Amino acid sequence: MSGSSFGQIFKITTFGESHGKGVGVIIDGVTPGIEISESDIQYQLDRRKPGQSDITTPRKEADKIHILSGIFEGKTTGTPMGLVLYNQDQLSSDYNTIKDLFRPGHADFTYLQKYGIRDYRGSGRASGRETSARVAAGAVARVILKAKGINITAYTIRAAGISCREKDLTVIEKNKMRACDIKAAGEMEKRILDLAEKGDSVGGIVECLVSGLKPGLGEPVFDKIDAEIAKAVISLGAVKAIEFGAGFACVDMKGSEHNDRMDSNGFKTNNAGGIIGGITTGEEIIFRIAVKPTSSISREQDTIDISGKEKRVKTEGRHDPCICPRIIPVVEAMTALVLIDMYKRQAALLA
Repeated sequence: MSGSSFGQIFKITTFGESHGKGVGVIIDGVTPGIEISESDIQYQLDRRKPGQSDITTPRKEADKIHILSGIFEGKTTGTPMGLVLYNQDQLSSDYNTIKDLFRPGHADFTYLQKYGIRDYRGSGRASGRETSARVAAGAVARVILKAKGINITAYTIRAAGISCREKDLTVIEKNKMRACDIKAAGEMEKRILDLAEKGDSVGGIVECLVSGLKPGLGEPVFDKIDAEIAKAVISLGAVKAIEFGAGFACVDMKGSEHNDRMDSNGFKTNNAGGIIGGITTGEEIIFRIAVKPTSSISREQDTIDISGKEKRVKTEGRHDPCICPRIIPVVEAMTALVLIDMYKRQAALLA
């Protein structure tokens, strides 16, 4: 299946389906001699896995990582790393009644049009479960980036129509929403649970900060670092928009306001979000993404079947009423994959 690989030098290829035997990833271009343990990868997977709280899907998956190759005596060998997570809690029977129906918001219709066949069990390859493989690969990238002093932190700033009023990064892992405002998080949770009881779902906005980057990283013209991050993040099925720095607010700013002026100490503002001309400035990279409401809802909706007949559909099964809390480690992983690939491309340029 084409379209399942990402990166040029640090390259990943994911495989597997939501209700198949498992999901996994092959990572090529890993630096040899890096100390990596299963716990380094497992920590990030535990942040993404289902069943974490009452505002995520109740599907229970241990998401235990199995390292098949590329590690010897606790260090990377430089050969391809093979990582796999076996599925354990599939309830494929939940999808029997809708296997011939196109669920609104899902890739059912488009996959069938492209391939002439589709795995209707939990969306198959189009399922968010595929992102666990990305998180595993991103965890490897993060170990290498951490040694360079680079930190990546994402968090919810808006969900269910409620925005964070403060930004406290110390509370992100202390609330179910992974929000940067503990009080707003509680309000979000209540609203999400109220809507979930009515069979509906909500979306939100996630912000991501990258610190510790030196200036000069990124490729000009087509492979700008913001373009690569945008592709990486938009490749997530739930993400519908992205903005960097001041983002869409720039349309109401004057050039004299938006331009990041400099003095002898560096940049005075960061409206560009840490990237100018597709290359890092040394300031924090900051971007925000729009996360759509979960497509799987238990309310009846209009649709058609595979014969084109008009039908009503209600999606059964176990689904997240809000994807924001679990997409956060995935956004961080995809950002890490872009950054490590860019570092390797820069090293190749200077070799």
